[in-house]
Amino acid sequence: MSTVRTRFAPSPTGYLHVGGARTALFNWLYARHTGGTFILRIEDTDQARSTEQSVQAIFDALKWLDIDWDEGPFYQSDRLNLYNDYIDRLVAQGHAYYCTCTPDEIEAMRERARATGAKPRYDGTCREKGLPLSEGAVVRFKSPVMGTTVIEDVVKGHIVFANDELDDFVLRRSDGMPTYNFAAVVDDVSMEITTIIRGDDHIMNTPKQILLYQALGRPLPVFAHVPMVLGNDRTRMSKRHGATSVTAYRDMGLLPEAFINFLARLGWSYGDQEFFTRQELIEKFSLDRVGKSAGIFDAVKLNALNADHIQAARPADLVRHLKPFLESESWDTQDEAYIKGVIATLQTRSKTLKEMAMQARFYFETDVAYDEQAAKKFLKPNVLEPLKHLKEQLAALTTFDEKAIEQVFVQLMETFQIKLGKIAQPVRVALTGTSVSPGIFEIITVLGQARVVARLEKALGYIARH
Repeated sequence: MSTVRTRFAPSPTGYLHVGGARTALFNWLYARHTGGTFILRIEDTDQARSTEQSVQAIFDALKWLDIDWDEGPFYQSDRLNLYNDYIDRLVAQGHAYYCTCTPDEIEAMRERARATGAKPRYDGTCREKGLPLSEGAVVRFKSPVMGTTVIEDVVKGHIVFANDELDDFVLRRSDGMPTYNFAAVVDDVSMEITTIIRGDDHIMNTPKQILLYQALGRPLPVFAHVPMVLGNDRTRMSKRHGATSVTAYRDMGLLPEAFINFLARLGWSYGDQEFFTRQELIEKFSLDRVGKSAGIFDAVKLNALNADHIQAARPADLVRHLKPFLESESWDTQDEAYIKGVIATLQTRSKTLKEMAMQARFYFETDVAYDEQAAKKFLKPNVLEPLKHLKEQLAALTTFDEKAIEQVFVQLMETFQIKLGKIAQPVRVALTGTSVSPGIFEIITVLGQARVVARLEKALGYIARH
């Protein structure tokens, strides 16, 4: 068996959308699962719509998803000489020809066909003329007029196309640029692609591409046309179903691990398992588990899966993902050990990284603002002495860990004959500004001795003034 070689070949005419990311993931997973090679190719022959900004958007999305490539990126715009060499070969062998029919003449052909109920297409006017290369001429493929072209698709099965339904499609336009179907085949042939995994919206392109493989005398790759991604109303994904740009989900605070888990489950399954780590996806991915039905994009399920991945992750692994959200608030992110401690207290309480960053506000603000109702309820004169005692005892600790902090609270409760709730809530408001937070011993440990003592001192001043 030859080594598997897959490719992802986006057109840089916009952001990388969900369906494209799913295609990239399936190709990447299959290459990693089989020990093969994953190639990135940028199909930028549409010069009017292709932009550097879109190329960068594709790179940014793949980088966020941690989908790395082994070869490339290759740009079709750098390969025009190669396409022209293949054109010359096909013309010389009688598989292609020059056509000088004008757009108006071609439209007239189509109108005549429509008038008779036939399929509107090019009628082969120049097919047997043997015209030489001339300015403005296109190159057309000489499609067979009889027989059938068959796709043996790994996902869709046996698909048959009648050749008389295919017209002599264009290989090179009048401006000298190759068409999608031709350039894609030349690239796949020259890059020795063995497996083509793409959306099933490409099925109608496949018979033309198979004919090109046959004309070039090259073996066919394995084709796997995966189902489309639809919104929860089973229509094609659009902005009304939620963001379609991959990087928009990054900006919402989703983890890449959660997003690729979610993408993988759009059309692929492994029993009833829903939660997958990246390594599990690599180990278990196979094309025979790709279904024929469309994948339904469910934002509720995505957010729930994201919460599961946040909770399952090691705090140290979440630091680099959380930092951009902290930095967007202009908070200091130099101390990664501190951020790791913050994350450990918030993992079970956060569905997204953005939500986690907002909940972490009190950890990073230098001057905590009190919620008016919380301060009025808990920062009252009757806790002045216990808080003062607590501040002094915590300031005196030489080992500032959870066990030592808990012991200070035990002694405080005995000294003042109060229950934990009577002192914990005032302390929580003093340290966080609100009456809701992670465990009091946890946040004291993470905040550290200096911050805690300073915030308790501020609370004592507040109580004294009120």
